[in-house]
Amino acid sequence: MTQTPKTSARYDGLAEWYDEHNAAAADSNREPLLDLLGPGDGLCLDLGCGTGQNLQTLRSTGRTVVGLEYSADQLGLARQRAIDGEALVQGDAADLPFADEVFSTIAILWLSTDVEDFAAVLREAARVLHPSGVLVFYGAHPCFNGPHTESRPDDGRIVHPTYRTVGWHPPAPWWGEGGIRERLGMRHLPLADLLNAFTAAGLTITRTVEPRTDPVPWVLALRAERR
Repeated sequence: MTQTPKTSARYDGLAEWYDEHNAAAADSNREPLLDLLGPGDGLCLDLGCGTGQNLQTLRSTGRTVVGLEYSADQLGLARQRAIDGEALVQGDAADLPFADEVFSTIAILWLSTDVEDFAAVLREAARVLHPSGVLVFYGAHPCFNGPHTESRPDDGRIVHPTYRTVGWHPPAPWWGEGGIRERLGMRHLPLADLLNAFTAAGLTITRTVEPRTDPVPWVLALRAERR
């Protein structure tokens, strides 16, 4: 079977499973994400908010959170985690339903492997970000966490030659049975393409982090500012 891009909401029908499956990871990402964000104020866009597992983390920094999600099923769960006055919007990350320069902060969390064109998402994010605004990216490490990587029993990682294959990958023998890759597929963006997309969107990376203490990192996190 060849994995093809999905034009419908890929998480519809799987939102409750994903919410439970991802709960422990969301908890482990909380402290590194808080460190990267720092305190702030103004409107913060949780771009691709999923089931809302990061809403509390974002609002605890002092910011007013607005969530955007394409999947109606995920958005339904996110609404259960929202507080009064917190706006959650269904929409496309590559075609944002917001005016220019309305957000002081944008958080893009675990989105790069789910969208058709991550560079387009970054361009839209830069458009709705204040000129002095901050964008935080937190997601799959392109080198060590993707459809091209195979976990080893010794906590190492095997990187297959498909690393340079951009886009949606067909299922591979090393994919974990019943995991996110097998159920939802996964889009890959090599490291150079990911970093160049920030530059092309007019964003300057000011901090790079490989969070947590795993011997080989699963996560790449970036803090950027709009030029």
